[in-house]
Amino acid sequence: MMTETVKSENLDISSLLFDDLVPFMEQIGEPKYRAEQLFRGFSQGKTVEEMTDIGKGLRAKLAERSRWADLEQVRKLTDPDGTEKFLFRLPDSHVIETVFMRYKHGNSVCISSQVGCRMGCRFCASTLLGKVRNLSAGEMLAQVARVNAVNKVSNIVIMGVGEPLDNYENLLLFLQNVNDPKGLNIGYRHISVSTCGLVDRMEQLAQRRFPITLSVSLHAPDDETRNRLMPVNRKYPVATLMQACRDYIAVTGRRISFEYTLVKEINDTPRHAALLASLVRGMLCHVNLIPVNYVAERGLEPSSSGTIEKFRRILAEKGVNVTVRRRLGSEINASCGQLRHQYMKEQ
Repeated sequence: MMTETVKSENLDISSLLFDDLVPFMEQIGEPKYRAEQLFRGFSQGKTVEEMTDIGKGLRAKLAERSRWADLEQVRKLTDPDGTEKFLFRLPDSHVIETVFMRYKHGNSVCISSQVGCRMGCRFCASTLLGKVRNLSAGEMLAQVARVNAVNKVSNIVIMGVGEPLDNYENLLLFLQNVNDPKGLNIGYRHISVSTCGLVDRMEQLAQRRFPITLSVSLHAPDDETRNRLMPVNRKYPVATLMQACRDYIAVTGRRISFEYTLVKEINDTPRHAALLASLVRGMLCHVNLIPVNYVAERGLEPSSSGTIEKFRRILAEKGVNVTVRRRLGSEINASCGQLRHQYMKEQ
């Protein structure tokens, strides 16, 4: 039975699950194998115009009845460490950024989930101009596919511009499409989804039981400090968020990664380290310490290397699984939102 989504006009066919793409093609008088061609093409980062196995007649029919993701690369920066940052323009002239990173365990791509962000985290460039719109599942898939066409991608982190769980329905479609064996076939266990702590959506995501890694942007172990850094904490305070994390682990059996950005003299003291250790003690989790990237409009400075090491040591001595994130792309403004913000100022 055809879903209501498939019946809609001007349908974004690059966002459809394969099982929904098939009835759409049948509806316009095309056989199932055409759906397979389209799904494979979108998973290769192609537009309909670029699919050589699609004839002009079908292209015209699709252009009349539907639309699809179309990313135009407007800038690419390459760091000496091999990190590559892409700036893509969307058909509505907005721009998004995507980062490709090389690790010993494989290549990762960090994608955006929204044009801008409305969460307002004080250390992040992504939120400077607010949220414009959600990205479609097809636009999220196209970021991975375009990078994968040049550099084989083994891991995906949805940790770029935007709050993924604020774009929940499109996120679910993307996860299923990128995992589909008829497309990129990237395993759920190789996908990380970041959130600043939207508890209601975390609860819904847990019920889907995708074996992904959930990365929770914690950044402070107490309400006073977290309120200064993250406005979302006023709706979902630390105790509420941590209970949601425990519930997520209980339902999914999956370890949570806590992201903790260290900001000089704000959340990097031994007291904060001790509070964080007591907060996560006994949980199936990992703490990832991140020196804050300097954003001129924010004015927040990273902690010193000595302070970071002292913070890490306190956590480790208290039995917390902790690492310090290796800094990649430092010469190309690879942190979330910086390249996009710079480009928009230039324009």
